[in-house]
Amino acid sequence: MGPVAFAPAKINLFLHVGAPSADGYHPLCSLMVFADIGDRLVIHEADALSVQVHGPFAAELAGEGDNLVLRAARALLVKARGPQPPLCLSLEKILPVAAGLGGGSSDAGAALRLVRSALEIAVDNDGLEAIAASLGADGAACFRGRPVLAEGRGERLTPSPELPAIEAVLVNPGVGVSTPAVYRALDAGGAFGDVEPPPMPQAFESVEELAGWLGVMRNDLQAPAIGLAPQIGDVIETLAGEPETLIARMSGSGATCFAICASDIEANALADRVAGMRPDWWVRRCRLGGPWD
Repeated sequence: MGPVAFAPAKINLFLHVGAPSADGYHPLCSLMVFADIGDRLVIHEADALSVQVHGPFAAELAGEGDNLVLRAARALLVKARGPQPPLCLSLEKILPVAAGLGGGSSDAGAALRLVRSALEIAVDNDGLEAIAASLGADGAACFRGRPVLAEGRGERLTPSPELPAIEAVLVNPGVGVSTPAVYRALDAGGAFGDVEPPPMPQAFESVEELAGWLGVMRNDLQAPAIGLAPQIGDVIETLAGEPETLIARMSGSGATCFAICASDIEANALADRVAGMRPDWWVRRCRLGGPWD
């Protein structure tokens, strides 16, 4: 086995989305954190630059010949001096696809780090982050893989306030949600948010304080996503009704939702109960924060 890189799941603790500009892009403001679960990439020698996908969600990427991992590797190789040996990136797809977890962007960030290291390409982190940002709105944040406040189109990043340990449960109802479709539904409804950064303390002293603060924040894509996939509403209602949950919300454009709990014991209990109640759902216990090297 060659060098390995971890690609953590991204969670939007809040996601405020403004009205589209003339070019159709929506400004946003989001506090992003990362989970200690995610995909894994391994790099091998090969006859040609390629990506092989395996793992529980590999089938959902079948036929996607030009995925973000391959695009990231190609973009970095353009910056390399001289001919480079061909490589194969083996992706273990552990996270659901089209799930609001930034999986593709996180995979691309891991690929950039792996290829740079394997080929000793002289591109610094700022250069890699610029490539990652060019691949999607979550790209820059997912390359960093640490808590950040994202603004603009997702490319303007500042450090988040200091966060406590965040014990959480992730739940996906097994439906994929198209991000463009969610944004079209948002535009049709016209319920755009204020994307000015909200007042934040320098540090949250406890997870209860964080959850209380998040309670007055929003995910502006949650309502339009539920309109397209009502199962998301079922997940949020289920999580919110359990005693361990401090707050339940959707991440990104869905369909994955998260519940924040006061302790690891409560998060374990919640995950076990929800998995027992709904064995058809993808349920994972995790800790949120980062970086997870």
